[in-house]
Amino acid sequence: MFRPVTLFLAWRYGRAQKSSAFTRFINRFALGGIALGIMALVVVMSVMNGFESELKNRILGAVPQVSLVKSHPLTDWRQARQALPAHAHVQQSLPLVQTQAVLQGRTDMVVVAARGRLASSEPSGADSGLPERLTSSLRAGDWQSLKQGNYNIVLGQGVANKLGVTLGDSVRLITAEGAVYTPFGMVPAQRQFRVSGIFSLQSEVDNGLVVTAAGDLNRLMRRPAESVQGFQLQLDDAFAAPGVAADFRQATDYEVTDWREQFGQLFDAVAMEKRMMWLMLALIIAVAAFNTLSALVMVINEKRQDIAILQTLGLSQAQVRRVFLLQGSYNGILGTLVGVSAGLAVSYYLNSILLALGINLMAISPAGLPVVIEPVHVITVAVASLILCLAASVYPALVAAKTQPSEALRYD
Repeated sequence: MFRPVTLFLAWRYGRAQKSSAFTRFINRFALGGIALGIMALVVVMSVMNGFESELKNRILGAVPQVSLVKSHPLTDWRQARQALPAHAHVQQSLPLVQTQAVLQGRTDMVVVAARGRLASSEPSGADSGLPERLTSSLRAGDWQSLKQGNYNIVLGQGVANKLGVTLGDSVRLITAEGAVYTPFGMVPAQRQFRVSGIFSLQSEVDNGLVVTAAGDLNRLMRRPAESVQGFQLQLDDAFAAPGVAADFRQATDYEVTDWREQFGQLFDAVAMEKRMMWLMLALIIAVAAFNTLSALVMVINEKRQDIAILQTLGLSQAQVRRVFLLQGSYNGILGTLVGVSAGLAVSYYLNSILLALGINLMAISPAGLPVVIEPVHVITVAVASLILCLAASVYPALVAAKTQPSEALRYD
């Protein structure tokens, strides 16, 4: 079978066992370092992607991703919703009834966002005003208990824990909206509510969100019982919210906000951690890749006479360069294949491996560590590794090509 001479020589030099023990050690160390670095990067990035995805689902799936609010109550809100412009990223337009309030228990108080649930045949119907992620997180009680006039309320688990209340207990909801002015000053609107449910998203939302009937919340704010303040848009990708918000600002006269105002710092911190992990683990791969340079320089010093003989037999400088570029790439290709394969395998079976090692992570999540493998990230890591190994091979290849046969063979 015909093989190009440069490829044949690179293959022979890459697999040669007659080089010095130290050269073989450096060569294998470089290959192992590349594989280990890529494996670590794939595993860590998969776990970081999993954590980001969990935060995205638990937090952004339960809050208004984009809010459209009017300065006056919307009584005929169904018609107003139909007039909203269509957008490719918008999956649902839910009615929004919400206010900032203080919830008072027997001994403590907590600042909350009070959201109203409209009467609907389904707990998460399009007209209920509650995203499905929120309604599916109910741990005790019943959403159907939130009927206008009952003055029931569903609390987040964190709110309930802080106030020390449970089902059937009474709490007082206090809000500045609907406040009245008296000779003694401004008196905020307030009302006793009975706890009829507790939800748990296992996120920051549990510490600051309560839900009651929209009619009861509107009465507390002295608004028409069937009115809404605007709409909350649920998107196919919550991270598309800035672009969607900008489009609705141009196309409508609503006051438009998105989730970044409340949770932007949290997700910015997660993104910064991901970038720093990328950088640190990429440096490990870079160090391992440039160990290829040391290994190639040693091989060239050992093979100077062989190179000189090949040049006298007609091997050109360009062919010599290609031989050592290919040999350097051999470490990169083999190390990348091993690293990516091991990284994907470890990522896929990570929780099983941790369980076998006796490491219990059930406190983080009932299913263990969240893992999301992004093919684009894996391909990026593999390509970057190959480029680094090729770059590290350039200098030794240039040095090898400059070998002078007369000098190398002078004393032979």
